[in-house]
Amino acid sequence: MRIAVGGIHTECSTYSPVLMTEEDFRVLRGQALLEAEYFSFMKAEDVEHLPLLHARAVPGGPVSRGVYDAFKAEFLEGLRAAVPIDGLYLAMHGAIKVDGMDDAEGDWISAARAVVGPDCPIAASYDLHGNVSRRIIDQLDIFAAYRTAPHIDTPETMTRAWSMLVSALRDGTRPGIAWAPVPVLLPGECTSTEDEPAKSLYAQLPEIDKRPGILDANLMVGYVWADEPRATACAVVTATDKPAAKRAAEEIAAGYWAERSNFRFGPVTGPLNEMLDIAERATTTPIILADSGDNPTGGGVGDRADVLKALLARGWRGALIAGITDRPAVEACFAAGAGETLMLKIGGSLDPASPCAEMLVEVVRLDDSGLERERQAVVRVGAIDIVIAARRRPYHDIEDFRRLGLDPEAVRLLVVKSGYLSPELAPIANPNLMALTEGVVNQGIAGLASLRRQRPAYPFDQDFAFEPVARFSSRWSSGD
Repeated sequence: MRIAVGGIHTECSTYSPVLMTEEDFRVLRGQALLEAEYFSFMKAEDVEHLPLLHARAVPGGPVSRGVYDAFKAEFLEGLRAAVPIDGLYLAMHGAIKVDGMDDAEGDWISAARAVVGPDCPIAASYDLHGNVSRRIIDQLDIFAAYRTAPHIDTPETMTRAWSMLVSALRDGTRPGIAWAPVPVLLPGECTSTEDEPAKSLYAQLPEIDKRPGILDANLMVGYVWADEPRATACAVVTATDKPAAKRAAEEIAAGYWAERSNFRFGPVTGPLNEMLDIAERATTTPIILADSGDNPTGGGVGDRADVLKALLARGWRGALIAGITDRPAVEACFAAGAGETLMLKIGGSLDPASPCAEMLVEVVRLDDSGLERERQAVVRVGAIDIVIAARRRPYHDIEDFRRLGLDPEAVRLLVVKSGYLSPELAPIANPNLMALTEGVVNQGIAGLASLRRQRPAYPFDQDFAFEPVARFSSRWSSGD
């Protein structure tokens, strides 16, 4: 069996003014794609995998149209060269915003369908924070999405989608998709699957998978920082039995709707100053404070210095801020050298609206992997250490700190640009605090500009009735 593999994967806040460029993406092509750990699950003796292109970036602002068009053209060129094929697997995210375009995934998948034709099954894996449109569903035969947030089941999800495709090709069955939109848009920070009610809602999905005729059940939270018509929660079910798929999709959708007002933030959460007051009184360590409004893994710019300025104003001692994106500041540190002092402006290098701070700092450590855009610097002002990165990136893994000679468990206060904490940081947080800071992914959801979303939608609208109605993919609806 010949299965082509590719896709594009990122998440874009439509409120961010900072366009993503080609430099923001990690691109896998050809043999490098097949050898990547990310795709290591694709192993079967009777399958020949045909690697196309897979482009993935840390979430951010909209993707430049030229960059998207170039990636798409290269992907389609490879796909045309690969046909005829037996199947196509697409590793997607679902919340891409391309400058000047709605529904980029719908555009990408539709273009792929036009190349492979109507008889080739297409499977896709998604992030549960992706937005699903009718156009997307109508091009697919198989769909699987993450069931955890924080996302600790990415390999398992990709394996589910790929395995369903391989099974369909082996036994000749053609699954289909039922889709039930839900007019709810909530942030990932209050729909974590580690907290109720999301924990129970997602725990039901593997049980639904076991029902006769059901292959894969999914609940999509959607991506709230996309002011687009397709932005919504939904249930998506891959199945071989239409009545069973319809019942399952409507059941999942109704369950989410019923719980819409019960979602809460997991950690202690509040305005920045209130969280810093709690931190000042805490006698345990390490206190971990999430700067939620500027979270790069949610689409934030990552260059705001709000928390830094607040700590300086309080004369805080014993803090590590990881990190702030500012390439000019990193370059200035490299020009000065480790051990030197210099006046340094930190923050506001990407978004002019982002607060910055200027101060005399000591350059503590420089990290150079060989690429200027990957450089990092650690600087110190008073008793506060600050990690500055040349490119937008999170600091979620312990190894991110060890590489810089830092120990997140040894500091009194660790500040990270995050929403819910990563699986490596959450266990060491003592306590875990989340600040409702400003930024292009801030948690003031009801107050977000909402000019293009379909309405009514909760929480933008509160008092309206809803009954879920599942729809079948057009590829599965013939003969109904």
